[in-house]
Amino acid sequence: MMRRFCLLLTALSLPLVAAASPAQRIISLAPNLTELAFAAGLGNQLVGVSAYSDFPPQAGKIEQVANWQGINVERIVTLKPDLILAWRGGNPQRPLEQLASLGIKILYLDPENAEQVAGALEQLAAYSPNPSLAQQAAGEFRQQWQALKLKYHREKPIPAFIQFGTLPLFTASSATMQSEVLEVCGAKNVFADSPVPWPQVGREQVLSRQPQVIVISGGKSQKTIIEGYWHSLLTAQVIALEPDWFSRAGPRILLAAQQLCPQLAALPQR
Repeated sequence: MMRRFCLLLTALSLPLVAAASPAQRIISLAPNLTELAFAAGLGNQLVGVSAYSDFPPQAGKIEQVANWQGINVERIVTLKPDLILAWRGGNPQRPLEQLASLGIKILYLDPENAEQVAGALEQLAAYSPNPSLAQQAAGEFRQQWQALKLKYHREKPIPAFIQFGTLPLFTASSATMQSEVLEVCGAKNVFADSPVPWPQVGREQVLSRQPQVIVISGGKSQKTIIEGYWHSLLTAQVIALEPDWFSRAGPRILLAAQQLCPQLAALPQR
């Protein structure tokens, strides 16, 4: 395996790329980064993506070079990228260091809140053949996010629980973008004070905090499961959000907020 890799290195010449140069051949190593690249006008430059890169639809036609098992370094080398979009929180570091040693530019994008999503779009503008498109996308994202915040602000936020799974039961702290979605819609995450971003919690802990709403990622079937899980224990309303919108740290997090906000606004104030 290593010998094949070394042969590839000697057979290919991979030039260094200046940080502000428009990229010609891009690899994206996470679905949310693929979405950010398209939003920044870099879709036509993508030559490789990670598994589950399925939005926009044309992303599904691009060759997949990474998945949960790892990064296909050899295949990436043969694709001759001049820019790789990576995620520190999810991509293994060793293969990225290998690729960087070949002179390939690695751009790490790890947005953890709405402002950082807009900031990531602005960072990508430097590599886009149409920088104004990326700048416009960032500006529109900020404007629409702020509009939601102003429209759905509540003096007394609705207590809400973000639920992932049942056994074990996980939630999200204030250090996550999912918690920020609740906040912009006039809700308060009942586990905002958790010292870790994704804490495992017990049913009794949830009951003690008496959420009025439970926000989940899923469809009608998942909503039914969660309603059954809390049957007779909580009177909280369960709201199911489109999974990809709510789980990915990319431009469509705005759609998750737009889906949630009107449903929370229809609830009575306790």
